[in-house]
Amino acid sequence: MAMNGQLLFQDANSPIMENMIMFHDYAMLVVMMIMVLITYMIIFMTKNNYINRFMLESQFIEIIWTVLPVFFLIFLALPSLKILYLSDEMNSPMMTIKILGHQWYWSYEYDDFKSINFDSFMSNNDILNFRLLDVDNRLILPYNNQIRMLISSTDVIHSFAMPSMGIKVDAIPGRLNQISMFMKRPGL
Repeated sequence: MAMNGQLLFQDANSPIMENMIMFHDYAMLVVMMIMVLITYMIIFMTKNNYINRFMLESQFIEIIWTVLPVFFLIFLALPSLKILYLSDEMNSPMMTIKILGHQWYWSYEYDDFKSINFDSFMSNNDILNFRLLDVDNRLILPYNNQIRMLISSTDVIHSFAMPSMGIKVDAIPGRLNQISMFMKRPGL
């Protein structure tokens, strides 16, 4: 659960979120390497007295500052694309949940069972100390099962998110968005 003043990610509850956290750490490592390299070059250039400041062109330097960023972008793009395609993969879901966004509340419908419908409203601020993060009727999901969610809206654009699952889907009126998820443990 998200806490006030939290700086890091929530505990991962799905393989996709674990991959996203590992990619974030990997991307930060690449960014730190770039920052150290640029800082070293700036310090070296300011301390060096033997540089030709009137040199107008150098083919070797232009090749380096063109090819080096391409390699950094490839190192970031390949794992990112892998996570993108893994998150869109759908492997025979055990159940389907329809989610409709309304102004100020969400509607959930379990169609695989005896057509269970319910609405979920935000709780009052006085009841719990999870301000704007808790609802009166929570969505109950099984773990260790593949789940498909169909998400849409009735009025305006909404955003359905489960950060510990690595899920954020826009609910758009007239459009049916689909996402798959797999929970590893009970609770968020």
